[in-house]
Amino acid sequence: MDRRSFLRKGALGGAAAAAGSALAAPAIAQETPTVTWRMTSSFPKSLDTIYGAAETMANYVKGMTDGKFNIQVFAAGEIVPGLQAMDSVSNGTVEACHTASYYYWGKDPTFAFATAVPFGLNMRMQNAWFYYGGGNDLMNEFYANYNITAFPCGNTGAQMGGWFRKEINTVEDMKGVKMRIGGFGGKVVEKLGVVPQQIAGGDIYPSLEKGTIDATEWVGPYDDEKLGFYKVAPYYYYPGWWEGGACLHAMFNKNAYDQLPEAYKVALTAATQAANSDMMASYDYKNPSALKKLLGQGAQLRPFSQEILEACFNAANEVYAEINSSNAAFKKIYDSQFGFRNDAYGWWQLSEFNSDYFMMRQQAAGNLKL
Repeated sequence: MDRRSFLRKGALGGAAAAAGSALAAPAIAQETPTVTWRMTSSFPKSLDTIYGAAETMANYVKGMTDGKFNIQVFAAGEIVPGLQAMDSVSNGTVEACHTASYYYWGKDPTFAFATAVPFGLNMRMQNAWFYYGGGNDLMNEFYANYNITAFPCGNTGAQMGGWFRKEINTVEDMKGVKMRIGGFGGKVVEKLGVVPQQIAGGDIYPSLEKGTIDATEWVGPYDDEKLGFYKVAPYYYYPGWWEGGACLHAMFNKNAYDQLPEAYKVALTAATQAANSDMMASYDYKNPSALKKLLGQGAQLRPFSQEILEACFNAANEVYAEINSSNAAFKKIYDSQFGFRNDAYGWWQLSEFNSDYFMMRQQAAGNLKL
């Protein structure tokens, strides 16, 4: 017997039992109201993978609620500029946004922990901390100060170190470089003489082309190729030590979220987790071929030197110490996330690293062939 038939027959039976009396609306109708939300993205539609995570999440929610809970996704600039997405949720202009928490570093550096911080967690460690290490609860405790509830909703994995007009071989070479770099990473490279710039995704290429900036980091090969950075800044550096597993978030106005039926809250939880996994899988599949394409178009791969990486590591630790000494909310989350980080890398070097490194050596030896 299908669901509609069952409900119809149940209603008829109820009518017979209560002949002549007024009937209350079926409980299922009361519990599943029609809800329509707007979600503003910090990203343009042209970035189908990173923008698409919001649409993936919205489609799952719609499907799980029989079309009763609809989340309409809008690209950056259609309602508010990309870097104002969280503010529009906080003040109730829209019910939801899809953004990178570290864009709001200027309000409080604690925001950065939800996306990525220098020399922090990789993608799988991020998920472990969020879902099993209490990370999501800690972040929502902090977000409540801004009238927000949020869930991880996409991850780029380890990012690249960015595009530069000239080669950067030493710490001295970094001095005076105007670089678009988001969140915590900008504070760290500033100690090395870099001039950090916070620029939304859709505005980066024009700034680079005009010479307003000398370098930019974004995500990785798939998105970077779409944005065409290689045309004006050919040196492509790695690794992006400030974003070892950059997590995106679906943020919800807390008042609107708290008023949802419990079933809709469960749908949001499940849908954001599904979109989180889906986005990472998409990048993992698309980045290898995109990197080949970039190299064919003239991009020149360069590793950050050990001198630069060690200087950045030391500078990052200085920044952590400075903020921990004056920001209790930051220190609380730092202690949780970095306590887990230190244990996690002990395990990682035994399992993932050794397994992957062996396969990399086989590839370098030419043994990975069809």
